[in-house]
Amino acid sequence: MSEALSALNRWLIALPEADAVFLVRLTLGFVLCLGAVIGSFLNVCVYRIPLGLSVSRPRSHCFSCGKAIPWFLNIPILSWLALRGRCANCRAPISVRYPLVEAATAILFLLVFQMWGNPTLFGLNRLPTPLLILPLWAFVASVVVDVLIDLDHRILLDRISLGGTALALLLAALVPVWFGEAAWWRALLASLGGAAAGFGVGFAIAWAGERIFLQDAFGFGDVKWLMLFGALFGWRGALCILMIAAFVGLGMGLAALLGAKLRRRGEEAGPLAIPFGPALGAAALLWLFWSDALVRLAFEAHAWALQHRPAFLGALLPVLLVSLAWLLHRVRAIRAAAQEEGLEPLPEESPDDDRHHSA
Repeated sequence: MSEALSALNRWLIALPEADAVFLVRLTLGFVLCLGAVIGSFLNVCVYRIPLGLSVSRPRSHCFSCGKAIPWFLNIPILSWLALRGRCANCRAPISVRYPLVEAATAILFLLVFQMWGNPTLFGLNRLPTPLLILPLWAFVASVVVDVLIDLDHRILLDRISLGGTALALLLAALVPVWFGEAAWWRALLASLGGAAAGFGVGFAIAWAGERIFLQDAFGFGDVKWLMLFGALFGWRGALCILMIAAFVGLGMGLAALLGAKLRRRGEEAGPLAIPFGPALGAAALLWLFWSDALVRLAFEAHAWALQHRPAFLGALLPVLLVSLAWLLHRVRAIRAAAQEEGLEPLPEESPDDDRHHSA
């Protein structure tokens, strides 16, 4: 395989500049189209898998009129734009989430490819071998599916977490250079250690959260997903993803709390059931694409804090005190709600909700 890649590289270098540019553009266009097509399939998976439906039968159809969607009206992104977001038969609205998922998947596929082709363009991590492109495409697709299902149904799929962990261990053994090792067994041990660390830390947080909040604060699905991240990125990656997800989740929680306050026009807002999966997924993608830049930024921030210690501590202390006070207030509110009334059950999704499905 390495000899074939070397021969391909020599052939590309020998190409005239105009032909090389055309080939690069053609390849990038193909990757974007492939990502959009996969994103269209992911939309089907997100809707059908939680309902126990087949992802292949029946064909995509409109849930308002039941008419099957012909292939020429099922082209990712373009069909939605051409139809102006409405069914061609009954003119019922089609959710904008469909083209957004297709476009996001296309961009993620392109970023993975650029990690090998031209990582400096977007400041990406560098892939040591193109053999990792297909596994990482599968990974980013699984993250999209799990994030959207968690938003809709508050569940993370075991088939992704457990199956993905097994595949990550296999990847470590087959492509040890992903873990910076030459021997397959060293890479496999690193992957196993990362999976154990991710599961162990996640389980400890779930155990402590249940006793503090008197309810599940960190779902077991999150624990198994963190195990997958550890198997793929190692124990350092799992811990860093968890820390990044905490900041992302904090931002999501504050935004959701503010939105709830505005909707209720000043009324007291009860505890919000906010899934942590989207924060974990976003953190995992950030780590996949920009872990080197994030680590470098952390070291630079640490060096700056040491040089400006009085000013840094003076600014940090009030933030920590306010954050601690707010956290204690929320803990008391959630414990009181769990003891007296309990959280209201989450509404079940149905095909007749406020958005139109066409999967």
